Amino acid sequence: MNLQDFETQYREAMAETLNELQTAILLLAQVQQKIQIIGSSVQNLSEHVEEFIANQKTE
Repeated sequence: MNLQDFETQYREAMAETLNELQTAILLLAQVQQKIQIIGSSVQNLSEHVEEFIANQKTE
């Protein structure tokens, strides 16, 4: 393998690896957003259940 072939293989491998890293970062951002949405939903559900329970106790 000569230097030019080595350089070409290195650059292709590096470009592929960086693309995979970028994809992983984007997926992570989507997961973080989804976790935040789910957390908000759980919090809202919990508040509604607590309110319902409190109302049932006063009746």
